[in-house]
Amino acid sequence: MFDTVLVANRGEIAVRVIRSLRAMGIRSVAVYSDADAGARHVIEADTAVRIGPAEASESYLSIPAIVGAARETGARAVHPGYGFLSENVEFARACEEAGITFIGPTVDAINAMGDKIRAKATVSAAGVPVVPGTSDVDIAEGGFADAAAAVGYPLLLKPSAGGGGKGMRLVESAGELDSAAESARREAKNAFGDETLLLERFVTTPRHIEIQVLADGHGNVIHLGERECSLQRRHQKIIEEAPSVLLDEETRARMGASAVEAARSVGYVGAGTVEFIVSSRVPDEFFFMEMNTRLQVEHPVTELVTGLDLVEWQVRIAAGEHLTVVQDDVRLNGHAVEARVYAEDPARGFIPTGGTVLALHEPDGVRVDSWLDEGAVIGSHYDPMLAKVIAWGADRGAALRKLDLALADTAVLGLGTNVAFLRGLLADEEVRAGRLDTELVARRIDSLVSATVPEEFFVAAALDRLLALQPTTPIVDPWDVPSGWRFGIRGGVTFRLHSGDDESVVRVKGAPSDAEVVVGDGDPTRVSARWQGEELQVRAPGGLRRYRRALADGRVLWLAREGRSFSFSERDTVQLAHGDSVDAGPVKSPMPGSVLVVKVARGDAVSAGTPLMVVEAMKMEHTITAPVDGVVTELHVQTGQQVALDEPLAMVTPEEQR
Repeated sequence: MFDTVLVANRGEIAVRVIRSLRAMGIRSVAVYSDADAGARHVIEADTAVRIGPAEASESYLSIPAIVGAARETGARAVHPGYGFLSENVEFARACEEAGITFIGPTVDAINAMGDKIRAKATVSAAGVPVVPGTSDVDIAEGGFADAAAAVGYPLLLKPSAGGGGKGMRLVESAGELDSAAESARREAKNAFGDETLLLERFVTTPRHIEIQVLADGHGNVIHLGERECSLQRRHQKIIEEAPSVLLDEETRARMGASAVEAARSVGYVGAGTVEFIVSSRVPDEFFFMEMNTRLQVEHPVTELVTGLDLVEWQVRIAAGEHLTVVQDDVRLNGHAVEARVYAEDPARGFIPTGGTVLALHEPDGVRVDSWLDEGAVIGSHYDPMLAKVIAWGADRGAALRKLDLALADTAVLGLGTNVAFLRGLLADEEVRAGRLDTELVARRIDSLVSATVPEEFFVAAALDRLLALQPTTPIVDPWDVPSGWRFGIRGGVTFRLHSGDDESVVRVKGAPSDAEVVVGDGDPTRVSARWQGEELQVRAPGGLRRYRRALADGRVLWLAREGRSFSFSERDTVQLAHGDSVDAGPVKSPMPGSVLVVKVARGDAVSAGTPLMVVEAMKMEHTITAPVDGVVTELHVQTGQQVALDEPLAMVTPEEQR
């Protein structure tokens, strides 16, 4: 067994791998970029090595830096986690040449399965059913449009060299093909260094089912059942569960056997996942999509229903041990559901957010894989996933209820997250009934998100402000009481509060312990409020409400309750709307990030909806479009430039205003 293992990753997966290494008595080595110098995985590891600046290409994607760190610390093995270099054949080969064990499959297996085109050919030869399609390598020059037409619309464009939804585009018609292919190639090149595309038939009402496999170096291969990963946004999973309610025992056995054959076809060693697409309308028919030659983000749900530690088995297999678990030993006990917590804004197309974690509360009674700490800075350099909340129950209903309660008890103050959206998705009647497919979120998005700040939060923010105005010494002079009192009449304090694009005027009469609150032109409500530790407690006609609170820079208040969180300030002007939602005027960046492409020049005439530029943050592209018909009268950025949230990018002026 290895005495020292280097974890070539960051974030929650690095923390999770370190946890298993510690339980096995193995010394762990973390690596970090300048952006992660104080990160949780750095603190929890036994030792840590700086590998470069914040840019992933110069740190977490730098093979020389990571191999050098392993040599420097005497690490005999490297665990790649997922993402970054986890499926990079050159990294696996570099480890091999340095005499360092790569905790993953062989170079040949990564080669065979890392390229989706080769993978489909390999497993098809082994009798595994595959989705009809073609690829760049099989298309003659200039024949891309004809090849797409032959596959048929709708179709999926997928990078051949990677997964995780990066670079994937759904194309509904021929008119969308060119722009979708351009964007897919660019994103694939940035994420995986390879712009080769795969064109696949889009299966209607598709469900994403994947099978976890384990294979040792002695010819033993087993599967650990399936995971349902159909709840996705932007082709990336957000809620996963095990087992799937779609499969019966006979289909589960056939799909598991196909996954085992796919692994055997390339001499696979280690933990891997074989992904299938299944139509909801024909649940006993399935097609191979790809094999991920690494640990999956959603592996905890398999661990909870099988009782196996997949990271531990990865390490044991890499050290040459035999699998001591045979197929007949595998039993799926109960049900597990995982929700991914992202720094993103679902109401604005799931664009990434960012900021400093001012206060943090993670739930008890469930498994939480997280890298968060108070003070952590969420920037634009890396994937926006913050944590995973995973619940187990005796059945699916119990697991869903437990996960919902856990998310209600989750609070990340200082930046926007998707927690409220996740709770809404879990409450959806189709999700509760198990009627899932990969397009469900897109179809029901309007009922799952809201940009409106609930009135109760404005009331709570006003009461928190009132509490902050209270003198800290016993009151003697009535003029010191911030209740707006006057001789002969009862006055009040007025707060003009802003939260995002929402504004509300709240008038409070009386003291926090007994106040009358009026929001806008509404009716008065009798409430009381107090601070209790880190909480704001508000007693209203509906009962007692507890809000977790934090203050940024002494002026921006964050409040969180039941999975929802909002920031409040008393600015004099309403914050301008973001780039693609304004009617006219300056076009602003909807997120902090970097400008990938500028598609227009100053003086260009544009129509509403015309792409102006592409901004990337946390591995996600966002196309900024013209808000109105007009002329680009100002252009403030160029390709490669870093931009901040709400930074002016351009000005589109309507012709009549010029």
